[in-house]
Amino acid sequence: MNSRKQQLKAFNRLLDIMDNLREKCPWDKKQTFESLRHLTIEETYELTDAILENDLNEIKNELGDVLLHLVFYAKIGSEKKSFDIGDVANAISEKLISRHPHIYGDVTVKNENEVKKNWEKLKLKEGKNSVLEGVPKSLPALIKANRIQDKVSGVGFDWEEPNQVWEKVQEELSELNEEIKKGTKDTIESEFGDVLFSMINYARFINVNPENALEKTNKKFINRFQFLEKAAKKEGKELAEMTLSEMDVYWEQSKKIYK
Repeated sequence: MNSRKQQLKAFNRLLDIMDNLREKCPWDKKQTFESLRHLTIEETYELTDAILENDLNEIKNELGDVLLHLVFYAKIGSEKKSFDIGDVANAISEKLISRHPHIYGDVTVKNENEVKKNWEKLKLKEGKNSVLEGVPKSLPALIKANRIQDKVSGVGFDWEEPNQVWEKVQEELSELNEEIKKGTKDTIESEFGDVLFSMINYARFINVNPENALEKTNKKFINRFQFLEKAAKKEGKELAEMTLSEMDVYWEQSKKIYK
C-alpha cells in the first residue's frame, strides 16, 4: 500500500494531468458541468456494478474514473474563479467536523442511530427547512424511497419493531388486492406504489439494501435466462416456438447453476 506521502504525490500527479488535458486536449477543453453530468452518472453506475460483483480491481478502476470527474469539475470551477479542489476538500472537511460533535466536540452518543439523529438535527440547524431537502429529485424511485425512509427515521418518525412494518406490508397487499378487483387503473397504481414503499421500508428493518437486493435478482434472472437461450440454441430450438413446460426444463437446470 502507498504511504500518505505517496498518496498525495499520486493525487498531485492527477491534478497536473488534468491541467495539461484542459489546456491541450480538444475534447477536454470543450467540457462543461452540464456536458459531464450524464457521464458522471454513467461512471457512478459502473462503480456500483463493480461493487455488486465484488470485483476489487474493477472497483479501483471505477473509483479512478469517478475521481477524475471530481477533479474535472473542480478544474472548471477554478477557471470560473468560483472554487478549486482545495475549496472542495476544505468544505467537506468542515462539514464532517461540524456533523460529528461526538468526535470533534463534547457530545456523547450510544450507537449508530443516535449519530444519525444528531446528523439530521444538525442539518436543520444549518438552514434546512426539511429533513427531506437532501433527497435529490432525480434519484431513481426505489433509491429515493429508501433515502426518504432513512432520513425521516433519523428524527424519530419510524416504526418500533420489524413485525409492525411487516403487518403494514400485509395491509397494503390486502388493499391492493381489493383495488385490483374493483378499482381503476389510477387506484391500482396508487396501491401498488404503497406496497412497494412498505416493502422498501421493511427491507430497512431487516438490514437489506433494497436496491442491491433487486439488482442481484436482476443479474440472477439474466444469467438464468441467457443459460436457457444458449441451451435451447444448442439443441437447435427457438424459444418463441417452445412451450413453457419445455423452457422450464432448462430453467430448472439454470437454477442449479445460478443460485
